[in-house]
Amino acid sequence: MDYTIPKGVFDILPKEPKAEDAWRSSDRWQFVESVMRTCAFDYGFKEIRTPLFERTELFIRGVGESSDIVTKEMYTFLDKGERSMTLRPEGTASVMRAFVEKHLDQIPGLHKYFYIGPMFRYERPQSGRYRQHHQFGVEAIGIGKPEQDVEVIDMLCELYRRLGLQGLQVMLNSVGDEATRKPYQDALKNYLQPHFAELSAESQIRFTKNILRILDSKDAGDQALLQKAPSILDFLSVEAKDHFEHVKKLLTEQKIPFVVTPQLVRGLDYYNKTVFEISSSALGAHNTLGGGGRYDGLIEDLGGPALPSFGYGAGIERLLQTMTAQGAPFPPPPGPLLFLIPMGEKASEACFDLLCRLRHQGLSVEMDLTGKKIQHGLQLANAENARYTVVLGDRELESKEIEIKEMSTRTATPLSLPDLESFLKGKQ
Repeated sequence: MDYTIPKGVFDILPKEPKAEDAWRSSDRWQFVESVMRTCAFDYGFKEIRTPLFERTELFIRGVGESSDIVTKEMYTFLDKGERSMTLRPEGTASVMRAFVEKHLDQIPGLHKYFYIGPMFRYERPQSGRYRQHHQFGVEAIGIGKPEQDVEVIDMLCELYRRLGLQGLQVMLNSVGDEATRKPYQDALKNYLQPHFAELSAESQIRFTKNILRILDSKDAGDQALLQKAPSILDFLSVEAKDHFEHVKKLLTEQKIPFVVTPQLVRGLDYYNKTVFEISSSALGAHNTLGGGGRYDGLIEDLGGPALPSFGYGAGIERLLQTMTAQGAPFPPPPGPLLFLIPMGEKASEACFDLLCRLRHQGLSVEMDLTGKKIQHGLQLANAENARYTVVLGDRELESKEIEIKEMSTRTATPLSLPDLESFLKGKQ
């Protein structure tokens, strides 16, 4: 029997044995997630948690039948009721389903949500790309103004700033609205028709089903053909162009540098108007850290009210890998405030009682339960990143006098055992 971990997934461990896999350490994930939550709250977003699997129709409708996700990458299965279910490949469709189903538009206030969790896509595993990957995402619902676009883009830039990332680039485009799409699709079709035989097999299918998806092709030959293709920016409707110009103006005023990238369309069918990505050269070819855009018709497509929306998804694996590659600061791994080392059976009983009492007072305390020598206990305390240690034996129990040692400086301080709790509370 093979009980090894499946291809394309990984464990997140308290301590990673290999230095090159330090980004997988759970303390680093917890740190990044805490910064994400704080940043989300600062920008007025509230957490939403949706199921790991949904009805398959939701993603076909929400993500787009011609998208790579639906055609190639979804983990789909039949449940015991012969219903088709799919592990969520992205977060937006599930959030919008919850918004419509629970009538969240009827609740007073702003409709701004964030989520942190795993997504699932069957694709070739490589650096920054896994079959189970984790995303931090936000959805802002109900505001169609350019200010909403810029608020969300600024939020993602601010998150990366708080995490110490450098050398990032914001790529920006508009994919227009309904009045933009038809003339642009016709122009793109007229341009590509004479080159149809030169297109990749996948793009030949997209030519008929959804020609705009060709712009997202990763095939080198397709990309070479697209270099001289008409730009969607030349076909923007008056409304879409005004919206895009206002977005660029606001970004400039907020001193957020960006590069207009006409080929940027993102990988999902629901986008309209503004789309964006933030990339880093630290990840090589697959260098997108996060991105998103506007999807004003998605809620209505799922049977809800006609409300505009804007959001993004940001990969946590790629973020951690980039932070590690750039030497971004991480806090030291967490450890107990105190590590107790008992010497003898009587001291072990007393330490265990003390351990429980101190924990009940909200203090982080550990102890050596092995009954081995002092040196072994000190080694354990060091491995656990304990801040202080106390060795407790018969003499300390009788005199009620101890020495508490600070591990980083090796400084020992005399202390009365009854005063230990108040001492530790002063060091929290």
